[in-house]
Amino acid sequence: MMDAEAAKLIGAGLAVIGLGGVGAGIGHIFASMISAVGRNPAAAGNVQGFMWIGFALVEAVALYALLIALLLLFVF
Repeated sequence: MMDAEAAKLIGAGLAVIGLGGVGAGIGHIFASMISAVGRNPAAAGNVQGFMWIGFALVEAVALYALLIALLLLFVF
């Protein structure tokens, strides 16, 4: 049988798996921004706002995953 401390560590590790997807998502957002501005530099102002909104949404997922991991480690 698994003790509670081991289960907490496994749960926290599983909660942090989402951070790998967040890193890939942020890289994809900025790569798309560079590609869009490279193709049409005049549209940089229009694209930049959407880039920051996308970055904030993806970063929020990272913060939620980190929050769940820390809750599992230190609260439960």
